[in-house]
Amino acid sequence: MLLTALTIIQVFASLAIVALVLLQRGRGADAGAGFGAGASGSIFGARGATTGLSRATAVLAAVFMINSLALAWLGTRPADNSSGGLLGESATQVAPAPTTPQAPAP
Repeated sequence: MLLTALTIIQVFASLAIVALVLLQRGRGADAGAGFGAGASGSIFGARGATTGLSRATAVLAAVFMINSLALAWLGTRPADNSSGGLLGESATQVAPAPTTPQAPAP
């Protein structure tokens, strides 16, 4: 259950990081603005959302890294079969077959 939840968080964090990186302007866009290039403006204004998008990207990158470490740690732990899973049940329910005494052949 925890592994599934962490995997879902990992997928959403990675997709959000990709979306945020694609929304940000490149470093070369500022050089074109000095010479009057028309592509210098963005939806958020000249400098308005740069810090917000950068901060959101940094937070999501931290979530992604911590979640990656948690998934790696959960993946290397030995399985706990005492919870009654399939392997735990099969190991406790196996009993030796009863043996019946054989009568001597006539």
